[in-house]
Amino acid sequence: MEYYLDPELAAMFAGGFPRTDLADLATARKNSAAARERLPRYESRRAVTVTDVVLPGYQRDDGVGGRLYRPDGVAGPLPGLIYLFGGAFALGSIDAIDGRARQIVDRVDVTVLTVAYRRAPEHPYPAALDDAYAALLWISGAPDIDPARVGVLGESAGGGLAAALALITRDRGGPRLIAQFLDAPTIDDRLTSRSIRTLTDVPVWQPRNSLYSWRYYLRGTAEPGAAYVPIYAAPARASVDALAGLPPAYVTSYEVDPTRDEGLDYGVSLIRAGVPTELHSYPGAVHVTHSIPGTAIGARMTDDRMAAIERLLKPGAFVAVVSES
Repeated sequence: MEYYLDPELAAMFAGGFPRTDLADLATARKNSAAARERLPRYESRRAVTVTDVVLPGYQRDDGVGGRLYRPDGVAGPLPGLIYLFGGAFALGSIDAIDGRARQIVDRVDVTVLTVAYRRAPEHPYPAALDDAYAALLWISGAPDIDPARVGVLGESAGGGLAAALALITRDRGGPRLIAQFLDAPTIDDRLTSRSIRTLTDVPVWQPRNSLYSWRYYLRGTAEPGAAYVPIYAAPARASVDALAGLPPAYVTSYEVDPTRDEGLDYGVSLIRAGVPTELHSYPGAVHVTHSIPGTAIGARMTDDRMAAIERLLKPGAFVAVVSES
């Protein structure tokens, strides 16, 4: 299938691009860690205090690792943002998003908590979601955090976990989220969207790995595409009615990305459910383009993200109005 890339990205991938093979998970993890080491370190413009923390686990005896980022010299309780890394539920780490977490705190008055959630297949669903929920319980009662201004941000598989966290805390009557930021969310195990069927050989993410990703994550629950998979594992399976009452959303989709359509469809479903939703689709962009350093399109995406975080973590970003009929 012919597709169009942003000129900077086209030049970057003109000589080919690396391919992940989740069938060989050990090698994929090794390559992912090596790629992380090559990322440039983010240099903050203001002082940021970074603290490694251990959070009480949810329905587990041991704790959940995390890393807390807070800007220095900012008085008063700050909004809190839980940040969930991507990586097909089986790759990734808090170290991989360290620079982006620092960047958020550098540019927005917010405290960020990254979560070292357990990865599949060693720890399949619901382990990662339980760890995300543990982080929400902790940050909602943490000192110097405004519990009325807590949001969640996730990328790729982390975006799927962020969407699931918004659903499950609502249904459990847990701490309230004020916003959800879903970046290329991985939320549909059925793998039937047009983008995942047609964008078979594109940079960054190839859909042949999606089946492995979901098999690892759903191990012991169901096979991908089974008649029943819980909406907390695959939020795309939620009906429009089941999405009503969720927190305002900022959904990012990338045109040249096999996961494109599940994010777009979920954003539209949120809108239809009456959830205030800002849906961004970036033309010529590949999966999580903003994580690729040094491009103008990535810088624009980052600017859009920072503005959304600042806007949606403010109290009263939206006001409910009951119309007369």
